[in-house]
Amino acid sequence: MSEGSGRKLMVEVCNAKNLMPKDGQGTASAYAIVDFDGQRRRTNTKSRDLNPQWDERLEFIVHDKDSMASETLEVNLYNDKKTGKRSTFLGKVKISGSTFVKSGSETVVYYPLEKRSVFSQIKGELGLKVWYVEDDPPETDNAGDQKAMSAPPAEEKPLGISEGEKKEDNAKEKKEEEKKEDENKPKEEEKPKEETPAETAPPLPDVDNPPIAQTEKPKQAKEKLGEVQKRADLNVSNHELRSLSGDRSHSAHDLVDRMAFLYVRVVKAKLAKPETSSTAYSKLVIGTHSVKSKSESHSKEWDQVFAFDKEGLNSTSLEVSVWLEEVKEGDERSESCVGTVWFDLQEVPKRVPPDSPLAPQWYTLESETTPGNDVMLAVWIGTQADEAFQEAWQSDSGGLIPETRAKVYLSPKLWYLRLTVIQTQDLQLGSESEAMIRNPELYVKAQLGAQVFKTGRTLPGSANPTWNEDLVFVAAEPFEPFLFVTVEDVSNSKTVGHAKVHVASMERRTDDRTEQKSRWFNLSSEDESRSYTGRIHIRVCLEGGYHVIDEAAHVTSDVRASAKQLAKPPLGLLEVGIRGATNLLPVKTKDGTRGTTDAYVVAKYGPKWVRTRTIMDRFNPRWNEQYTWDVYDPCTVLTIGVFDNGRYKHGEDGKLNKDCRMGKIRVRLSTLDTNRVYVNSYSLVVLFPGGAKRMGEIEIAVRFSCSSWLSLMQAYASPILPRMHYVRSFGPAQQDILRQTAMRIVTARLARSEPALGQEVVQFMLDSDTHVWSMRRSKANWFRVVGCLSRAATLLCWVDGIRTWVHPPTTVLVHVLLAAIVLCPCLVLPTVFMYAFLILLLRFRHRQRVPQNMDPRMSYVDMVSLDELDEEFDGFQTTRPAEVVRIRYDRVRALAGRAQTLLGDLAAQGERLEALFSWRDPRATGIFAVLCLVMSLLFYAVPIRGIVLVAGFYYLRHPRFRDDMPSIPANFFRRLPSFSDQIM
Repeated sequence: MSEGSGRKLMVEVCNAKNLMPKDGQGTASAYAIVDFDGQRRRTNTKSRDLNPQWDERLEFIVHDKDSMASETLEVNLYNDKKTGKRSTFLGKVKISGSTFVKSGSETVVYYPLEKRSVFSQIKGELGLKVWYVEDDPPETDNAGDQKAMSAPPAEEKPLGISEGEKKEDNAKEKKEEEKKEDENKPKEEEKPKEETPAETAPPLPDVDNPPIAQTEKPKQAKEKLGEVQKRADLNVSNHELRSLSGDRSHSAHDLVDRMAFLYVRVVKAKLAKPETSSTAYSKLVIGTHSVKSKSESHSKEWDQVFAFDKEGLNSTSLEVSVWLEEVKEGDERSESCVGTVWFDLQEVPKRVPPDSPLAPQWYTLESETTPGNDVMLAVWIGTQADEAFQEAWQSDSGGLIPETRAKVYLSPKLWYLRLTVIQTQDLQLGSESEAMIRNPELYVKAQLGAQVFKTGRTLPGSANPTWNEDLVFVAAEPFEPFLFVTVEDVSNSKTVGHAKVHVASMERRTDDRTEQKSRWFNLSSEDESRSYTGRIHIRVCLEGGYHVIDEAAHVTSDVRASAKQLAKPPLGLLEVGIRGATNLLPVKTKDGTRGTTDAYVVAKYGPKWVRTRTIMDRFNPRWNEQYTWDVYDPCTVLTIGVFDNGRYKHGEDGKLNKDCRMGKIRVRLSTLDTNRVYVNSYSLVVLFPGGAKRMGEIEIAVRFSCSSWLSLMQAYASPILPRMHYVRSFGPAQQDILRQTAMRIVTARLARSEPALGQEVVQFMLDSDTHVWSMRRSKANWFRVVGCLSRAATLLCWVDGIRTWVHPPTTVLVHVLLAAIVLCPCLVLPTVFMYAFLILLLRFRHRQRVPQNMDPRMSYVDMVSLDELDEEFDGFQTTRPAEVVRIRYDRVRALAGRAQTLLGDLAAQGERLEALFSWRDPRATGIFAVLCLVMSLLFYAVPIRGIVLVAGFYYLRHPRFRDDMPSIPANFFRRLPSFSDQIM
């Protein structure tokens, strides 16, 4: 047997729930067969139990660490029947290797059992723990012992399997088993007791035997099938690898224009008379550009690449020179030119990847004073797709300034941390007499980093205070070291004691099926003067079944759960080409004389943030950068923002400048056709305290690729958020607090990156101010509601026009339609749905073909006063004068008064309806009771079709038979009493 890779995969089969009865007596005797990488293990049989509990740990050897992510762990459940009868399939579970976690992060995950075919009757779920451990590779001397301990090969097939039970889902495994069937038969005869059931599960002679370990697949078998592709030890699945590899169906820069750059790679210089006391640097001059390389004292090696934007070149020749710099007495510096070499740009070769890099060559430096010197360099014309572009000195982004380079950022992985405070015991509150006098009121305060939450207060005089309250925090990897739990006494404002809980060692769970164990922690005083002041009973865990929401709900870009075990393969690939911007407005002055803009773009989708390079001093910058994201849910939003870079240089007072926002756009992926390229320009509108301002336009290209149309359709039927959000949901207020906390954590982490993604940038992209009061947003939301109700109002107006005979032919047709519906009621629903289908079919031609951007008109940015805008930008606490605050307060009171009246009218209508049955008005309720009796007799005596037909004709009667006054039912309903007269 070949040696393993030093890694073992551990699979703990915990239990199963709600299995399908398969033994004909309402139960099942289940056992599990686990297959991984050619190895097979089996659990014991749990007789006559639809909720079996195994808790058996199985061990597998990982032959290749690099390919573990591409492997699949398969678990099959069978009902064990008597000897001589085949076992019955109960369900299967397949787990991708990319979801395996390292030892210490494992938790029980319940997987729904899958069918083997469309006609399989399967139900239930299986609880598994899957993790891997690193182990030292086995020594050579022990190889013989390991071979002796190994079991028969995993692929051998037991005797007595019927041909009808040989069908499996995996065609590859089926071929391998059929190929090796003849080779394994002799081994089966030699070792009949070690036979292992295949997926079709033959009967075993003894169901109580321990799990059977079978021989691992030899590594040479893999080598015969082809060399395994080497990947880094990162557990990257095949779906995730698609977004990382360069072998895609589309080019890496096919959504953007190719930009020509002149590349100069200066490697080193060779001097005829080397001088160790001087430093050397190279100097490049092309038109108005003059650039120096870094200085080297001994080796004279630079190996530095310079990239010049060809559109910005105003010369046809390139001059490369080498200079020596010496430091003399008195710190005086002298520079001397060693020699120069010239290049005609018309003769420079062109190179486009995947061509190999251009090899540098030696060129003789021409000089009249110091001949015989050479410089090694390479000059070529390439594009932004060149491998050397990212690390090169770039002429359009200011050179090698870190704050102007293109970067990719990742948001920290967030978890919800749930702390359940149960009770305390043995609290030392001073002497017993003092405690009786003070009647202490206690509460528990928990702190994680800057987050502090408190429980409610206990009743005075409680001997062992009990809370049973949950406190939920947001934890980000890498976690804070400790969670501090403190018991506070309100009566004397002192701390009773505190305890520390190590966050990294907390248990993690993925659902509510497994309740974490509670623990007792000793409390100690803060000054450590008393080592024991009582103990506290708590339950704490990291919730991996939630998605930590760090964005506004309407612009979310990621809905995946925190736990890696719950990860699903991506549905598709999102490719975004940031092409350029036009007509940008100046946002600052350069040298105090003219306006300028140093623009860059930030795009966010999921946890991945991308930032383009900063194009310096241009109002029509062209970035032409392309980025990709994996898409896990089509109903998500891509956010792109444009900013002016102010952080690459300090202000006049020495403080760091902030980046200025220039606009933002959003693209909802569900509005895009798959595998289609959208190239459009969008207006950039920014709201300032002085009003809305159009800052220019941005041009982007978007393509949403999806290989499986069926998976995309299934996504629309699945819940938006993970399961825990529905079975154990948070309240609206608590969810808003957690979202704001997650935003602050993400903002702080990205601000600590290098170069930093500024706080003002992250908050603008995340819409962190959506919860703040805004008169403008209130108006916009009100008119949105009015717009939705206007469609219903339009329908009511049409019905009223039919009723009042505004267009007599239409009213006559409605009479005929009413008669047809009454006489043939079975055609009502088919007609309605066919009519809806035809309307949708007609509107398909007029659908939106361009992804929509934020609408300034719908946002009411042009129909709001300056005072209302100033109020929107005013933070908490307010910084405005008292007179301004008073005026705004009065305005809000007037608006709230109208809303108060509207709520009262709505409540009155419901109370009048309730008054019909409460006998508050005895005469009105008596009339209604008699009417109900008459209607019951009428509906019993007259067919329903006749009643509906007569009622419809009466409603559509001609205006000459109508009265201008309100109808009798309306008059009766308005006279019913409400509780409005009882409100003070």
